[in-house]
Amino acid sequence: MFMQGTQRRLLGSLNSSSAATPHLGLAANHTGPRCLEVSVPDGLFLSLGLLSVLENVLVVAAIAKNRNLHSPMYSFICCLAVSDLLVSLSNVLEKAFILLLEAGALATRAAVVQQLDDLIDVLICGAMVSSLCFLGAIAVDRYISIFYALRYHSIVTLPRAWRAISAIWVASVLSSTLFIAYYNHTAVLLCLTSFFVAMLVLMAVLYVHMLARACQHARGIARLHKRRRPVHQGFGLKGAATLTILLGVFFLCWGPFFLHLSLMVLCPQHPICGCVFKNFNLFLTLIICNSIVDPLIYAFRSQELRKTLQEVLLCSW
Repeated sequence: MFMQGTQRRLLGSLNSSSAATPHLGLAANHTGPRCLEVSVPDGLFLSLGLLSVLENVLVVAAIAKNRNLHSPMYSFICCLAVSDLLVSLSNVLEKAFILLLEAGALATRAAVVQQLDDLIDVLICGAMVSSLCFLGAIAVDRYISIFYALRYHSIVTLPRAWRAISAIWVASVLSSTLFIAYYNHTAVLLCLTSFFVAMLVLMAVLYVHMLARACQHARGIARLHKRRRPVHQGFGLKGAATLTILLGVFFLCWGPFFLHLSLMVLCPQHPICGCVFKNFNLFLTLIICNSIVDPLIYAFRSQELRKTLQEVLLCSW
């Protein structure tokens, strides 16, 4: 991938070099810092990717089947599932091609591998960008539903939602194409890292504001029932726990990958940064894990979607 420096993963495999360790021009330094390198078995990587693909396919199928779920909110959730599906599928395909090239089971020319590498990288990058965008879109949708509840259905209409969705997909494809074309430029890495930080700040601000409003609402209810302390504390703790899980999963799964990109700009030759680079496959695995967790947070908590999912599973048997 373009995130790994000047040597691409598929091309590196074609040349019998290591695909798991980024090529950053670091000389082997036995006197330098000892690195903690977490090795992700290929079987585990592929299994997690296929699990994510299956899970997100079920989410898309359930939303498509139930007309009651054809609303702006579920449209964003469906597109998030498609993005996560593409993230996992593209990484699984790339890993499969790497293993085939390393095993000598796939004989092809370097030019073909280059084109294939570019295509997969555009797919991976575009899916990652769109996944982050739809996470932000879901946060904005929920914010409007809480702070503009009476006007929500006039503000967030289905045509407007589809226009926003179309814009996100077009922007993701165009930006990923540019990113891959200029993958060795520092500006590309800075743009991607800045985009992640912007999405993190957006989600944190919106969800914290929503939690504050919900706690304020709970205090009002508590005053009416003369049970201020128990109700407010219990609701506040539950809301804080939900917020911590939501933002924590996002940061833990995406943060290491963008830390990798940041360090490629700040200290590409430093031995300590080189220790971080050695765990690139782990960072990709965490992103796939995020694709597995997203349906649990955003989709499967809906009772109607779970009911539709049961019908989809029963029909498939």
